[in-house]
Amino acid sequence: MRRIPRQATAAGALVATAALLAVGIQTVPAAAKPAPHTTPLRTGGLEAELTPAQHVALLKKASKQTTATAGTLGLGSKEKLVVKDVVKDNDGTLHTRYERTYAGLPVLGGDVVVHTPPASQATGTVSTTFNNKHTIKVATTTASVTKAAAGAKALKTAKALKAEKPATDSARKVIWAGTGTPRLAWETVISGFQDDGTPSKLHVVTDATTGKELTRYEGIQTGTGNTQYSGTVTLSTTLSGSTYQLTDSTRGSHKTYSLNNGTSGTGTLMTDADDVWGTGAGSNTQTAGADAAYGAQTTWDFYKNTFGRSGIKNNGVAAYSRVHYSTAYVNAFWDDSCFCMTYGDGTSSTHALTSLDVAGHEMSHGVTSNTAGLNYTGESGGLNEATSDIFGTGVEFYANNSSDVGDY
Repeated sequence: MRRIPRQATAAGALVATAALLAVGIQTVPAAAKPAPHTTPLRTGGLEAELTPAQHVALLKKASKQTTATAGTLGLGSKEKLVVKDVVKDNDGTLHTRYERTYAGLPVLGGDVVVHTPPASQATGTVSTTFNNKHTIKVATTTASVTKAAAGAKALKTAKALKAEKPATDSARKVIWAGTGTPRLAWETVISGFQDDGTPSKLHVVTDATTGKELTRYEGIQTGTGNTQYSGTVTLSTTLSGSTYQLTDSTRGSHKTYSLNNGTSGTGTLMTDADDVWGTGAGSNTQTAGADAAYGAQTTWDFYKNTFGRSGIKNNGVAAYSRVHYSTAYVNAFWDDSCFCMTYGDGTSSTHALTSLDVAGHEMSHGVTSNTAGLNYTGESGGLNEATSDIFGTGVEFYANNSSDVGDY
């Protein structure tokens, strides 16, 4: 590892968060500040740090018990549970997240979290958090509206949103249980580009009986900001033959690629002859790669050392980063379908949107997607975005970088 010169530009603050905090401070007069909370931290309620193998073992065990769990919850005979994640607390409590199916169809809005106390708590009782409906039932799973008709409506919606090059990416029959009475529906995913050049994965859910649109949300999560100065940093790279690769083998093999102004694929893995990446100037193509790699490794360390989480999926495997997306693209985004982070170069194509808080913000969208699974719309979308704001700022403070001081 070497000391790597790199540079970024002045960043915009997270205005909404800052305003909220400022208001909170102003409403508490100095003389009325509450006394420090003396209750000791209940360490047993904190998340236990598991190895990837331990996490996989918990997933396998929970998967073998889904039938019994469904019976305990009183689900109907056509309802099945699919394990999505298991979190273990230090005291042994397990929190198992499930998705549901009905007659073999995915149930959107049917999420269930079962909280199981440790065996040592003889009087402990299992509790359950339902997303919406405790039981699911529909009159028929035969659609009156065809998949093609639902797809045509979804395409029309995308075009109304000024999507560029919209095309049907996938379509599946589902049960919609997000709001109101559960009903049979089609979920169509329209690919293409949003009106600002951001890739699009527009999910449109259409009632399979009436053809009415039930909901829609964008699968690509974005955040806008300007790069900041982070000074000289240390990057973990890999020597392959006589060439250094921007691959971090110490953090799940995170790789940084250059799209070379393309908009798809992985582009080219960034390499260097002397392991000194970038010059600090945005005009140097390696500088954005150094920013992205630094953001990825710092975000990994933040989640690992603060919450014991090993990577975005908590499985020890890193996502990857792509820089130089499109031309003069003023944004950055997380895409769960490729499990990757992507950065544009900004209006002048010399100020990449790779500041540390932006990196932490966007990759936190990945953590949210792989835990709570909050759709990027309405109230859940607001929680999704707020969570990324909070944890992105957390990454910035965690770095404790004197060249890029943590702020709100």
